[in-house]
Amino acid sequence: MQEEKETCHIDKGHRCVIVKGCWTAWETQLPFPSQLTDIRPSLQPAHRETEQMWLYLVIFGCLSLCVPAPAVEQGRSCVFLTSSRNSKKMEEGHVNGTIQYCAHTNCCVGFFRIIEGQPVAELQGCKMVVGGCLDPTCFTSTTHLDYIRCECSSNLCNGNITWNAEEKQPQLKHSSHSTDDKQHLSLPEESLTSLCSCHISKQSDMDLTSMELQQESIHIVGSGHFASVWQGSYQGTTVAVKVFPTWCRQEFTVEREVYGLPHLVHAGIAHFLGAGRKSDSGDCVLLLELATCGSLSSFLSKNSSDWTTTLKLAQSLSEGLAYLHSDFHRHGVHKPAVAHRDLSSNNVLVRDDGTCVLCDFGSSTILRSCAGPHSWQRYMVNVQSQVGTLCYMAPELLDGCVNLSSGWCLIQGDVYSLGTLLWELLMRCSDLFIGCPVPEHRLPYEEELGASPSLEQLIVHVSERRERPSVPKHWQQGLHDILLDSWDHDSDARLTAQCARDRLVSLPPCCS
Repeated sequence: MQEEKETCHIDKGHRCVIVKGCWTAWETQLPFPSQLTDIRPSLQPAHRETEQMWLYLVIFGCLSLCVPAPAVEQGRSCVFLTSSRNSKKMEEGHVNGTIQYCAHTNCCVGFFRIIEGQPVAELQGCKMVVGGCLDPTCFTSTTHLDYIRCECSSNLCNGNITWNAEEKQPQLKHSSHSTDDKQHLSLPEESLTSLCSCHISKQSDMDLTSMELQQESIHIVGSGHFASVWQGSYQGTTVAVKVFPTWCRQEFTVEREVYGLPHLVHAGIAHFLGAGRKSDSGDCVLLLELATCGSLSSFLSKNSSDWTTTLKLAQSLSEGLAYLHSDFHRHGVHKPAVAHRDLSSNNVLVRDDGTCVLCDFGSSTILRSCAGPHSWQRYMVNVQSQVGTLCYMAPELLDGCVNLSSGWCLIQGDVYSLGTLLWELLMRCSDLFIGCPVPEHRLPYEEELGASPSLEQLIVHVSERRERPSVPKHWQQGLHDILLDSWDHDSDARLTAQCARDRLVSLPPCCS
């Protein structure tokens, strides 16, 4: 008789094989007690019944106490970087040292910062949202703010990244609360690219010799990354004078091109008066209507509004964007669609009549259909790089996974930004917070991620975790639906700007 701590395993011939520990595998079904009478023929008949019962207990006792559950097939294994910033990713699968076994996805992801020309891992693990990733290797050529990101579909593939070090690295700027008019992020653009031979009207410079700039500091209207805006006087009319230094000629050219498009005269778009150069410095100048209330960001930081005022701001904002996105022919002249590509509360102005107007088109893309000899082609200005203000950027833009040659993708990126702007507006509506104080003005995701979130933080929060700005539960369902359908993760599922405008118009005159 073997020691008690040894147990038995039934082989294919129903013979008992004494082994230590538990069974490593099933070879056949366990025999019933009646089958055990032939297991040990050397035992006396009087003892066989006792021995049979002992074997029965040993077999089924080991089954209940020792045999592990059938092994569950493990998912993708990814390199895992232990970091406090990786705490959210630990929810996506079991972590064993530097390896994570994905619970919900087949994709690994890696974020790397470029330091002295070399990628240094900042975040590695399983992708947090189920989705396809076809490339088995961690390869990328897209760079944001000295970061590169990759997704891949083989085990431990995110441990080594392959990237094109020659790729141009755009310089990003963050939003900031340091001034009333926050500086916006934008990337340097490539040269204007014409993909067809359609005619683009040439515009002559204005004679600015009679222009007077009131350059005392109290008359500066705003200052951004590319230009500063002053209050000035031209031929007796008070105007906004947007001055571009000589090294920002590219942005001046793009904005001038947008303002000069046929039929781009609308109540929701800043009125363009002309363009020229300053004779003393050679700086490029745009003359625009002066919106006395300043930027929407400045307005919201100083004022809360009742429901009627808030709705007027929201409707005029969406109407302006819908018109910018429109594509039509009128009187034999084509007005092409334009993607703004940098919608933010700094790039929206507020008139003294309480309406919003769009401005700052230096990052915009013109989507112009041109008749070619064989087919319609598309003319796209300013489409070679990704632009925008980080906290307003759609998830597909943060990821760098958008097709920049697709006008629809760029248009729908604007709609996501519109959703965040509407949230920003509504959060300053006093009638939506009856009985409690109106929250201070905050940028999207400022409450969750702070005033200046990094690109890395926003990719994880907005793109991977699919979080959105918090919407108070007591708001009417119509507001919830407009916001949720504007910033949907799937760009094709988002509203159009025109649909957002129509839904806002259909809201009741009071917010209850």
